[in-house]
Amino acid sequence: MSSVLDHLVYAGPDLAEAVARVTELTGVTPAPGGSHAGWGTANHLADLGAGMYLEVIGPDPAQPEPEAPRPFGIDELTEPALVAWAVRTTDIDATIAAARAHGFDPGDAQEMSRRTADGEVLRWRLTPPGTPGTLRPFLIDWGTTPHPTTRGLPSLPLLMVTGTHPDPDSVLAVTDALGLELLVRRADRPSLVAALRTPQGRQVALS
Repeated sequence: MSSVLDHLVYAGPDLAEAVARVTELTGVTPAPGGSHAGWGTANHLADLGAGMYLEVIGPDPAQPEPEAPRPFGIDELTEPALVAWAVRTTDIDATIAAARAHGFDPGDAQEMSRRTADGEVLRWRLTPPGTPGTLRPFLIDWGTTPHPTTRGLPSLPLLMVTGTHPDPDSVLAVTDALGLELLVRRADRPSLVAALRTPQGRQVALS
């Protein structure tokens, strides 16, 4: 039931622009992932190493406007930003129960799916993404679905993830309840920052 960082979410109001931002910053172009039917979103992915990945997500131009707001506050974003992080567990129900026992309610798990470019349907379970600005992670359980990092994604090694928040203790209370660690500095605005290593060996910050 151990929990580890699964992926970082870089979201934007225009998916192509968000992908281009990552490419310009790092020299690595995230590969097309697929479409989230009914959610109005699609994604591109890059491998961060050690079983982690970067998800670049935005509105899917091939889908009609969804009935509900898109996840991660995408509809309110004016430019791409690193907005969320996901924690992987092999028993999401037990992890939710343990977190609640320690004072943090991640919400109930729900079924999700994505159709890849070659037509394969991937399925997983996850808790609702946290409210933008809280820095609270959401939980994900891939079950029997092969993890995205097994699919030959372009490599973009992750060096470190840090956060800023006006009330760091509110974030640490959540990570403590999940048995996780995240360095959070006090600042006026909440943010996540990922330090990445480019193919040329440079260190860049994605935020």
